Amino acid sequence: MLVVSNTSPILNLAIVDRLKLLHQQFGQIQIPAVVLEELKVDEERPGSQSIQAEIADGWLQVQSVSNQTFVQLLRQTLDGGEAEAIALALELQAEWVLLDERDGRRVAKSLGLQVTGVLGVLLKAKQSGELPSLQPVIEELTQNAGFRIAPELLTRVLEA
Repeated sequence: MLVVSNTSPILNLAIVDRLKLLHQQFGQIQIPAVVLEELKVDEERPGSQSIQAEIADGWLQVQSVSNQTFVQLLRQTLDGGEAEAIALALELQAEWVLLDERDGRRVAKSLGLQVTGVLGVLLKAKQSGELPSLQPVIEELTQNAGFRIAPELLTRVLEA
């Protein structure tokens, strides 16, 4: 399964020590070079060592985006990681693109991409029994990773 990720899903899940969920659900994941830069794995930050380990393990792979003209077009409204992740997903004809930010998700969907993010990954892990409860992980995300979630969305996710 071809999957491309933006920075946020990888970083947030690494900070709460749940990065392996991406590997379990999707196998190999491609990230554009700018996402690797945004992850700042060479700095001593929460989640950095975990991300470095997964890159070394080989399931998290860096791939270049060919169509830089399209990336520049997307960067008019999106940040670099989102723009390159969407462009790479289209180039590779990926089955999924992992994005959390609302604008990036909207653009990706408008281009025909299937989108999920941290909450979708956690929900799937809960449904498959890999995660006993969502509440503690979501609390950890908001407290330790600065993850923001609208109260209505949180209610819907917890009810699901």
